[in-house]
Amino acid sequence: MPAEPVELDQGVAHNARVWNYWLGGRDNYPVDREVGDQVSSMFPSISQVALADRLFLGRAVRYLAGEAGIRQFLDIGTGLPTVENTHEVAQRVAPEARIVYVDNDPLVLAHARALLASAPEGVTDYIDADARDPDAIVRGAAETLDLTRPVAIMMLGILNFITDTREAQATVERLLEAVPSGSYLAITHPTLELGGEANAAAMRFWNENAKPAIVARSREAVTRFFDGLEIVEPGLVSCSRWRPEATPGGEPDTVAQFAAVARKP
Repeated sequence: MPAEPVELDQGVAHNARVWNYWLGGRDNYPVDREVGDQVSSMFPSISQVALADRLFLGRAVRYLAGEAGIRQFLDIGTGLPTVENTHEVAQRVAPEARIVYVDNDPLVLAHARALLASAPEGVTDYIDADARDPDAIVRGAAETLDLTRPVAIMMLGILNFITDTREAQATVERLLEAVPSGSYLAITHPTLELGGEANAAAMRFWNENAKPAIVARSREAVTRFFDGLEIVEPGLVSCSRWRPEATPGGEPDTVAQFAAVARKP
């Protein structure tokens, strides 16, 4: 980790900090809370989306480390540490699991040491890299992960910040090329489907007042990220409906965020 202080821009809202605010965290600034509150007023279920996405991460990692037997995770678009981070969930199932986090937000970098608290049997590492530079991610990941063995690539709420769909597709393809058969890809992605129509105005506001810019995609567009892969049950669904845990209230509410997990054959 670099010893020099990390410069943080407190004048413009940034996704990692606003997301942290919606999840009830404290690693955010007044501008993040202001923009977060405005988005919430326009799209009241956004905090529910944020929570559902986080809960999906836990269920997906438990599935991958458990039933699927994955012992290596590449988590791209890490965000700020909260609770039940990827390494905590994976190493609870398999203490020997190795996790590499990837992000390029300065505040995430400042908090990266919290992400490196690994179980003694396993390893965690952090790469300061942009999701638009998959070659840099692969090079960095190879220092910690054995890319000849299966890897779970976690891309939760990150492809929506690569607004050019062809670039986003190429990024996914390059990452999948770098890992062997038996690897997995997990994605969550916002949509204006699944009841998210009200999010259109909120996204326009976001793109005018915060960074990075964001885009929603349709079921068809998100499905294309999984071309050539075997999507596991229940397929591409609202992230709240992906293998939900039994609760007295029955099925969880649908949120406007697609999710799926797929295996590279």
